[in-house]
Amino acid sequence: MKTLLFLQNLGAGEIIIIALVVLLLFGGKKIPELMHGIGKGVKSFKNGLNEVEKEIESIEEPLKDDKKESK
Repeated sequence: MKTLLFLQNLGAGEIIIIALVVLLLFGGKKIPELMHGIGKGVKSFKNGLNEVEKEIESIEEPLKDDKKESK
C-alpha cells in the first residue's frame, strides 16, 4: 500500500501538535462523535468495495465457463 508523501517524515512532535490543534478546534466532547462518524464511513466504504468485488467476480465466472466449453 502506498503511503502519502507528507506522512513519511512525520515524527512524534508533529503528531502531538496536530492532536492539540484538533482538540482545540473540535473540543473534547466532539472528538468521539467525529471518530464514530469516521468509523461508520470507513465501514461503509469497505462494504461498498466488497460488493463491487463480488459483482465483478459474478460477471467473470460465466466468462471463464464459456472459455472452457469452447475449447
